[in-house]
Amino acid sequence: MTRISSLCVFCGSKNGVDPAHVAAARRLGEHMAERCIRLIYGGGSIGLMGVVADAVLAGGGTVIGVIPQFLKDLEVGNNGVTEQIVTGSMHERKTKMFELADGFVVLPGGLGTLDETLEIITWKQLQIHAKPVVILSTGGYWAAFEALVKQAIDGGFAHQAVAELYTVVGAVEDVFPALDAQPEPRLEVLTSHL
Repeated sequence: MTRISSLCVFCGSKNGVDPAHVAAARRLGEHMAERCIRLIYGGGSIGLMGVVADAVLAGGGTVIGVIPQFLKDLEVGNNGVTEQIVTGSMHERKTKMFELADGFVVLPGGLGTLDETLEIITWKQLQIHAKPVVILSTGGYWAAFEALVKQAIDGGFAHQAVAELYTVVGAVEDVFPALDAQPEPRLEVLTSHL
C-alpha cells in the first residue's frame, strides 16, 4: 500500500444522538494531526464534519474542505480550513475528494455518508482504485450496512470478496492499522459479474 499522507473522511453533517460519535470524530482528527495526515472532507462546519476538521486544525494539521457552491451559500461551509475548494455539484465534490485522498475513513452519518461510502466501495470493486477504505462503526452504527452486504453476497448478487473491499473497526485506535493492512482488491469482485 502507498503511504497515506491524506485521508478523506466521510461523516455526518449532524452529531447524532450518541455522544460516542462526537468523541470518535475528535479522536480521529487528533490522531490524524499527530501523524501529519491531511484531512480531505466535505467542507462543512457542522456535525461530525466540523468536529473532525476542528480537531485536525487544533492539532496543527492541514484540512482541505471540498464543498459545492449551493451548500456554501447555505452558510454551512467551514471558512477556517487550510484550503476550501468550491465545486459546481455534489458529483464534482466527490470526484475532487477522491482525487486528493490516499484512503478513506467512514464515520457515522446519514444518507449522504451512505452514498459516498457505497460509491467509493463500488469504484474499488470496479478496479477504478485500490485505496483502503475503513469504516469506523462506533457503537455498532454500521452493523446494518455489514448485514446488507452479507445479504447481497448470500443472495448471489456479490462475490464474497466484496467484503474485503473495506474493513470495519470499532475504535479509532484500530483505524490506522486497518488502513495499512487492507488487501488489494481481488479481480474476482469485478469479473464474477461479467
